Amino acid sequence: MALPIEDYALLGDTQSAALVGRDGSIDWLCLPRFDSGAVFAALLGTEKHGRWSTSPSGEIRATRRRYRDDTLVLETEFETADGTVRLIDFMPLRGEAPDVVRIVEGISGRVSMRTELRLRFDYGRVVPWVRREEGALVAVAGPDSCWLRTPVETRGEDLATVAEFILEPGDRVPFVLTWRESHLSAPRPVDAEQALRQTEEYWRDWMSQCTYDGRWGEAVRRSLITLKALTFAPTGGIVAAPTTSLPEQLGGVRNWDYRFCWLRDATMTLQALMYAGFDLEARDWRRWLLRAIAGDPAELQIMYGVAGERRLPEYRADWLPGYDGNPVRIGNEAVDQFQLDVYGEVMDALYQARTTGFGASASTWALQRALMTVVEQRWGVADEGIWEVRGGSKHFTHSKLMAWVAADRAVRSVEKFGLDGPLDRWRQLRTNIHDDILRHGYDPERNCFTQYYGSRELDAALLMMPMVGFLPATDDRIRGTVEAIERELLVDGFVQRYSQPPGNGADGLPAGEGAFLACTFWLADNYSLMGRHDDAEEVFERLLELRNDVGLLSEEYDPRESRLVGNFPQAFSHVPLVNTARNLSRGGGPAHARERTTREPSPSADE
Repeated sequence: MALPIEDYALLGDTQSAALVGRDGSIDWLCLPRFDSGAVFAALLGTEKHGRWSTSPSGEIRATRRRYRDDTLVLETEFETADGTVRLIDFMPLRGEAPDVVRIVEGISGRVSMRTELRLRFDYGRVVPWVRREEGALVAVAGPDSCWLRTPVETRGEDLATVAEFILEPGDRVPFVLTWRESHLSAPRPVDAEQALRQTEEYWRDWMSQCTYDGRWGEAVRRSLITLKALTFAPTGGIVAAPTTSLPEQLGGVRNWDYRFCWLRDATMTLQALMYAGFDLEARDWRRWLLRAIAGDPAELQIMYGVAGERRLPEYRADWLPGYDGNPVRIGNEAVDQFQLDVYGEVMDALYQARTTGFGASASTWALQRALMTVVEQRWGVADEGIWEVRGGSKHFTHSKLMAWVAADRAVRSVEKFGLDGPLDRWRQLRTNIHDDILRHGYDPERNCFTQYYGSRELDAALLMMPMVGFLPATDDRIRGTVEAIERELLVDGFVQRYSQPPGNGADGLPAGEGAFLACTFWLADNYSLMGRHDDAEEVFERLLELRNDVGLLSEEYDPRESRLVGNFPQAFSHVPLVNTARNLSRGGGPAHARERTTREPSPSADE
């Protein structure tokens, strides 16, 4: 059984990522990309499905860990009866091949250590052949190979590679694992100490661009590093999370593969990075977007692969027992869903980018005009919505809200920047959608907006209404919606995504998932907009307390079990952390309708 989700920390090289447990075991690693097959899959099975454990041989009395300052270099200290050792884990920025480096350092005493490397390709399914070549241990199967280089003598044991050694104060023992296509020659050796210095320098240089200077600086900076780690550097794509099938409901069926680029999640990540001063990420993502959705805008997908792939078939990896017995899914069939809201998210992100000086190219505006043609044609069509329901399409109120956002940002773009477009037609479209939402998405008896037209269910996504400028937070209908969410969706201080009636609800799944962290951040934003600043800060501080010891959040939180649940770490949780911190630091809530300070336009490679 894998550790609790909160016991893991993230390693990454901006092309893939690993999860390393508090016990010193790397239980998840996909190579060479986020969405590649895992070489360590113990997270979703057992140690026999692949892991790399490095820790003291004897009893561990205490464990402490931290990231080195503003980096993704992890230090784990193990205290034993015989002394203390430090495990330094990181993934160097990609050279010719992906590497994982572990340096074990003696701090005090004389400590016996053991490392066990159990490589399995294709999500734990394939046991490789192992041989020695050019001073390295080489594991090969099919298209994959992994090369282990270390000065420590290793041996084979129970289809694993193990080593035992002694550490004294000042000793530093390196291990370098490198993935390589099996038909290629040996990868060049990596100097572990040099790679450590270069990796630290990279992350510190990157964080030096950060312009956030408000309260909660440590939490914001760690979240920004996490979001950067979820970007795929070669293309600019941004994955929702580096994992698959970590359950939203322990022992249930709510678990999905999140190692892809959702337009919704990516646009929100883009905005968080952009307003923190990271210009390059904004430009790279815009280029990725233009490539990914090239073609007929009517065929826009809600998600793509990290390089813009469109086919992401879903299947069950039934040879893995799953985390807490949940099914393991590879791929995501939601790729074929129609989700109207993504048009609004993309239009808003590109509008904000243009407002701050990015994305002012003619090709970007041509794309936006093409997207608006689809919005005009399809805003009245039922869809699967932001929560990707698998219980049938409906007229989700949030989806209509984001169609309104698309029209509003198109109008604003013409008015503010003098761009060419059918202004009167878009203004009328904006009015029509606004009126339609008030007529069909609002329940006057309960004084609240509902999840979908004609329903009585609630949806916490409607907390976005004042945040995108649809209605002011002081409007009685918004106040009524917030009060209804407080009554019916707030559980132990955290917000559920939507009403979960007995049996299968609108999502086509059994009730019982955890509280959705992004929705709870949005509640804090609404409080701030309403002038309830003390309540907003209380909710925000409560959310910060959920972060694990190295500052990471998953998608959801189970109040009953007091555990993080869902894929981890989750961009859709760290993005609102950054945004809400910025909103509260400046003394007001988010108002997309309020104009930002415009920067000088940056050079655009897509012009």
